[in-house]
Amino acid sequence: MSSPTGTQAVDRALGLLTQIMESTTPLTFSELQESSALAKSTVSRLLSSLETAALISRTPQGLIRPGAGLIRFAYAHAPNEELLEFAQTAMQTLSDLTGETINLAVLLGTEVEQISQIDCTFRMGGVNWGVSRVPLHCSALGKAFLAYGAQLPEGRLARLTPRSVTNRAELENQLVTIRERGWARADSELEIGLIAIAAPIFRESGDMIGALSISGPTMRMTREVTEHYAELLLQETARVSEKFGYSGAPTGKTEQLAREIKPTSGKNGSPAANHAQVRRRVGAA
Repeated sequence: MSSPTGTQAVDRALGLLTQIMESTTPLTFSELQESSALAKSTVSRLLSSLETAALISRTPQGLIRPGAGLIRFAYAHAPNEELLEFAQTAMQTLSDLTGETINLAVLLGTEVEQISQIDCTFRMGGVNWGVSRVPLHCSALGKAFLAYGAQLPEGRLARLTPRSVTNRAELENQLVTIRERGWARADSELEIGLIAIAAPIFRESGDMIGALSISGPTMRMTREVTEHYAELLLQETARVSEKFGYSGAPTGKTEQLAREIKPTSGKNGSPAANHAQVRRRVGAA
């Protein structure tokens, strides 16, 4: 049987861990100490124990966030079958509106596993990723997972192309931007000439359980078009998240953009027509 002192220590550690898990951004030591009303030495000791158990980790700036142990558990128990079912309509909608490659992915350890894909319908398209895995730091899907709690592997980060970001501090700055706007972007970081954007899917608790991406060549995925596609992506991932009980809302432009860009049917190639609609909207903006 645990002693009162041991029970108290566990309760305090769980209290700190709960704060860290429920926060949408990494926390400072001072924030945790002030909110817990514990002595600094006590907070320091408890955080060290949690870090040793991989239940928390620290960013290069020293901020505190959920650790690899928690993230592995969360994603190991993610309902992939439900995710595939709930995301199907969203994937088809994005494919109809953009014509680009659409992927659904989950986190597997320190890599992204892509579990479903709708192929690009242009002649010049993307790669058939199948159930392939890609690194976190140089893919849009991976960056989305990193922004919401996934952990980078130890050691040097692979430079797959000259554009791959291998500096951890630089990557952390990108993750801040991703959390602020809600979506990630990778430009020629996984393959030269390939641009991808990705946005997270959440369940009711706020944990990220998957991500959707749109990818295509740089000749079509200009910055302006990419930003418009990101609005559509945020709308669809929000709808999938709602099916899991998550109440977060998409950004304001998404509903208007979805109404303005209508899927075009016909044998002459609806993706090209839809893409042209987006380019016209961009030009008019």
